[in-house]
Amino acid sequence: MKNIQVAVVGAGPAGLAAAIEAAAAGARVTVFDENGLPGGQLFKQIHKFFGSREHQAGTRGFKIGEDLLAETRRLGVDVHLNATVYGLYQHRQLAVMENMASSLYQAGALILATGASENALSFPGSTLPGVMTAGAAQTLINLHRVLPGRRVLMVGSGNVGLIVSYQLMQAGADVVALVEAAPHISGYGVHAAKVRRAGVPILTSHTVREVSGSQEVESATIVELDEGCRPVPGTEKTLEVDTVCLAVGLTPLAEMAWMAGCRFAYIPKLGGHVPLHDGNMETTVKGIYVAGDITGVEEASSAMEEGRLAGVAAAEALGCCPPERAAEKKTAVLERLAALRTGPFGQHRQDAKQELIKARCQA
Repeated sequence: MKNIQVAVVGAGPAGLAAAIEAAAAGARVTVFDENGLPGGQLFKQIHKFFGSREHQAGTRGFKIGEDLLAETRRLGVDVHLNATVYGLYQHRQLAVMENMASSLYQAGALILATGASENALSFPGSTLPGVMTAGAAQTLINLHRVLPGRRVLMVGSGNVGLIVSYQLMQAGADVVALVEAAPHISGYGVHAAKVRRAGVPILTSHTVREVSGSQEVESATIVELDEGCRPVPGTEKTLEVDTVCLAVGLTPLAEMAWMAGCRFAYIPKLGGHVPLHDGNMETTVKGIYVAGDITGVEEASSAMEEGRLAGVAAAEALGCCPPERAAEKKTAVLERLAALRTGPFGQHRQDAKQELIKARCQA
């Protein structure tokens, strides 16, 4: 068994930020990620972040990822790629598969930053080639430079659906329409405006009814929905498309936390079942922290701040960061998180997060 002072599972924005803070405090940090490239979703994000300067406004996502990676290297963080954590046992013992060999690690503190997975949508024809998640399409165009299709129907008007629609158009695809089951657009207005200015109709209270094709997607039928989210007969419309992208939400990837015995709460606003955690991001299992989308689906900026909070707290618990310095750092992070969770989109997440922390305190 190999001993690790701080182990981080997940090399996305939350995991890298956590590793940086813990390492900066003097802890020895090891990061595990099952992918061949670190950075998580950041390296697919060619759009510029917006908000405040301290939250990387005006910087493209992949550049933020590059900066985080450079900082981990400078601090001597040990990053293991193509390393799958398949077991989490008592006392923070991790079973890891890498290079076709299994290893067991003992962590003094463990930070789970495993992210979230995209939701699927079932309808007739949903298994045809050409039906994919929006994240898969974004991976194809932005990482592999492969256009998934020429004529695309996007399902879902959250930020993912809006941003990927625009990026598909930048890559040369024709986004025929964007449909949203809710009676209103779910994502930021700035993203929706860009898509509309490009000539793409955004049809609220609509969904995909079925997809047709002999061997692959050849057409998609959409339908209007009433106030009860029921299809309105006679409103069906068939679109000639070869690709249907699904941007219908995310679910926290929390298997490791379940395996560790962490207690959970079901909070739909945060994407489903999420592990209870306190203001330090520590779960109900001592020494195990969470950060990023595993705690509830938000934006990358919030994930990084939660990672920083978890990294500082883990380093403090191990005696690497003096309490006074840790308190100063945590206060600054919490102030930045509060700023991110303001406004019509952020406030409900702030309320849900407070509900989660309250439940943790009562557990």
